[in-house]
Amino acid sequence: MRLRLPAERPKEPPTGYKIARLALSQDGARAGFTGVSLGAARPYGALDAAHCVYGRRHAAPHRRCDCGFHCVHERGAAEALLCTGAYRGAALLEVTVLGAYIRFERGFRCARQRVRTVTVQPCGCGARASVLADVGWGRPGWRVIEGVCGACVGRRISLRLAEFARLAGEWLTVTAARPDSVPGSPSEAMGVPELVAEAALLQARLDLFQGELARLAGEEKS
Repeated sequence: MRLRLPAERPKEPPTGYKIARLALSQDGARAGFTGVSLGAARPYGALDAAHCVYGRRHAAPHRRCDCGFHCVHERGAAEALLCTGAYRGAALLEVTVLGAYIRFERGFRCARQRVRTVTVQPCGCGARASVLADVGWGRPGWRVIEGVCGACVGRRISLRLAEFARLAGEWLTVTAARPDSVPGSPSEAMGVPELVAEAALLQARLDLFQGELARLAGEEKS
């Protein structure tokens, strides 16, 4: 006979952490999320129920399937995934685990979840994200968006973080991660010697730039 772990009946719903891509519907009226691996093809809302990604009729999560919303116990474990190149543009989500769930060593697989907070990662240039912009790909009916700064957004379709929270609903909170909170960022890693070296490099580039301008000006006069 196979032994089973005792059923859990917590007084409060457990909390989990995960990463996901942010998505905006084609008509701009809805905001949601897509997974980064299993179930990535099916966007979900801030409050949603899981469905079997293989199209089976059983309820999620099922012990003999991979269906259900996945999340980890520790925030640090989810943040570690953001270090990989494929997930740099994803956002960090804090979720409430709802309904039936299966507990694993590192996290949960649950039937329903509520996304409580979203932390948007810094822009690719290193600045703090101020808007969410179209990244150029998505799912049928949905555009994938990620955090960018005002200088990098250009003419792309974009919306403010607060607007994304409003469209998603469910009292969602969306914030932008500070670049200096990212491990290994220049503000944490550089001391006085490193900053002096950076200043010298910038000055050298400025001198080169001025020399090129002078050369071009001389050619125009001649």
